[in-house]
Amino acid sequence: MTDILTENLHIPSDTAGISLHLRHKRRTDLQVFGPDRTVLLMHGATLPAESLFDVPVDDGSFMNSLAHQGFDVYALNVRGFGGSTRPAGMEGAPEDAPPQVRTETAVRDLGSAVDHILAERALSRLCLIGMSWGGTVTGAYTAANNGKIEKLTLIAPQWINNGVTRLDPGGPIHAYRRFDVQAFRKHWLEGVSEDKCSEVLPSGWFEQWAQVILASDPKEHNGIIRAPAGVIQDVREFWSAGRSFYEPEDITVPVLLIHAEWDRDVTLEQMVNLFPRFRNAPFRRWVEIGEGTHMVIMERNRWQILESIGAFLDIRTHSIFRGTKATHGEREGHVIDVCPEDFRSAISEESTSLCLGLYAATLSPVRKRRRL
Repeated sequence: MTDILTENLHIPSDTAGISLHLRHKRRTDLQVFGPDRTVLLMHGATLPAESLFDVPVDDGSFMNSLAHQGFDVYALNVRGFGGSTRPAGMEGAPEDAPPQVRTETAVRDLGSAVDHILAERALSRLCLIGMSWGGTVTGAYTAANNGKIEKLTLIAPQWINNGVTRLDPGGPIHAYRRFDVQAFRKHWLEGVSEDKCSEVLPSGWFEQWAQVILASDPKEHNGIIRAPAGVIQDVREFWSAGRSFYEPEDITVPVLLIHAEWDRDVTLEQMVNLFPRFRNAPFRRWVEIGEGTHMVIMERNRWQILESIGAFLDIRTHSIFRGTKATHGEREGHVIDVCPEDFRSAISEESTSLCLGLYAATLSPVRKRRRL
């Protein structure tokens, strides 16, 4: 197998004294990459980039798998996460400062990373992949900067909820949250039947993940790390208040939406409501993965995410569709740009499984699994 080059970069943000950690991976035998092969990964609200995208389990980390497929892969930690600078408000007691690292700040940090990569690689565009809160950050950035983005992939992105979300514990919002790494295992697998837990999260994977995330915070103590709380304030002001942080209709690049069957943080109904809002994307695809949770990117079935992303990014249609709007039922290969109203109306406890199977089959072909 080809060797992978790894670089840990620290780039300036738009704020004096704040640097951003940017991890970079590529195959050593590849030097030049186009916009469709250059990928920037954005993490979620609590877990730093390395604990989602660079945990060495099974055949290798998520980043390594993408790199082996021939992508030039970057993963960003916005301020307050991983190897990036913590704002001053995170250095004292959580009660001593207002919520740190609001979403608008993360969008700016993402912009700093995009501009750095484009300048270093002499490119005009790249591909974005965002998970959970990272979907909000990448979605908002793309909506305002379509010209810099080749394609957008959203994995279990935040969307308007029914007023309740697992991310918000209630009560006062301080500067940051104290995240108990070992206790998270119960949250991770909640809703997964006991006989499926070891299949979803293979033996040793949680321990590998815990080791990486504990090392991400220099002030980790007794298994507790810090996570900025600005996202909780934004959840209350936007998603739980019935307001979107960005307008999906403003996105005019191809979109891939990925969601897993047992995700309790982002529900199927939220994705049903979100998907048709990408109506101005040249084409859009929704992949629903069976037997996965909100953390599917770190589970056995993550291979399906990697296959789906690879297939999506391999579609060479951006220059054809740029500046045009896809029409109802327009096809590009096996992609269908529709969100049937009968699928929306069919969502219920009794019919969800059946509809998922029919709809996922409509959107994606059956692909033979390969080792990554």
